[in-house]
Amino acid sequence: MIIGGLQKLTLIDYPGRLAATVFFLGCNFRCPWCYSSELVLPEKIKKQPKISEKELFSFLKERQGLLEGVVICGGEPTINNDLPKFIKKIKKLGYAVKLDTNGSNPKMLKKLIKEKLIDYVAMDVKLPKEKYPKILKAKVDDIEKSIKILKESKVDFEFRTTVVPTVLDKKDVLKIAKWIGGLNVKYYLQNFRPEKTLDPKFERIKPYPDKYLLNIQKAISPFFEVCKIR
Repeated sequence: MIIGGLQKLTLIDYPGRLAATVFFLGCNFRCPWCYSSELVLPEKIKKQPKISEKELFSFLKERQGLLEGVVICGGEPTINNDLPKFIKKIKKLGYAVKLDTNGSNPKMLKKLIKEKLIDYVAMDVKLPKEKYPKILKAKVDDIEKSIKILKESKVDFEFRTTVVPTVLDKKDVLKIAKWIGGLNVKYYLQNFRPEKTLDPKFERIKPYPDKYLLNIQKAISPFFEVCKIR
């Protein structure tokens, strides 16, 4: 497990809890609009300062009783085979654990849920299903399996989509909503941030106006228990 960052306090990344966020290095996707290139691209990962597990767990022990949760994100945490072992160490300290994932490893997701190692999951649904193989060269079957696992589980979860101009429009988000919607589903739209993207071309793309996102939210809200813009 290679840790590339630690945010010692977040009030927004774990709903309803004071938390710390742990950033793992490495990702199996190459989303050109991603603004965490230092956690994804091998040439940037080499230069990224690393944090040892010893240092992390020393911090978490110091914060017992003050912090309530730990958010595990990346990169993509589920590409690490040692993830269950790592989370067990966090759970032993009494923390609730939230996992941020792209949904590409349903086998790992199922294992974590079955062993009660995660308390909340935020899964990024990046595209309508037909665009996954075209844009990300990703297996949409794995994404669908992860969606099904979460919807059939008892773990708290949410889906979220970053609405990137030139990649997604209202019709695309409507397709996603019909794909993932359900009475027990929370869905969040996030506006695109043109900052230090994997593909520098995306830094020149202007985010959609708030009015456009509100229009999308209004159209898709009937598909979900909760549908909001972040």
